[in-house]
Amino acid sequence: MNMRSEFAAGQPLKRFAFTLQLRDGVAEVYDQAHRDLWPEMRDMLKRAGISDYSIFRRDNLLFLTFKAADFEATWSKFDDDPINLHWQKAMAPLFAPVETRPRERFPMMEEIFFLP
Repeated sequence: MNMRSEFAAGQPLKRFAFTLQLRDGVAEVYDQAHRDLWPEMRDMLKRAGISDYSIFRRDNLLFLTFKAADFEATWSKFDDDPINLHWQKAMAPLFAPVETRPRERFPMMEEIFFLP
């Protein structure tokens, strides 16, 4: 782990990244949904401890990255949240299936280099 001076609730923040794949023909709908991100969804992400969240897109490939103290602890806060459940229902038709490893929510990327 790279040394970071940022902390949340006494824990150092780590950078996380993963990929997702959009279905053909839905990129503009996905982009628009994020340009018009619900204020409640933005607040929920912040309350969960996510910061510096970015989504990059190349055609249908998405690369998502953010900072949080602990990925699983942070993401598990969304599991039963009504705002997230509503958002996921709206977004689900846009995603193509992705291959994950056992006990992995998303296809995670491993950080091998960081230049602060």
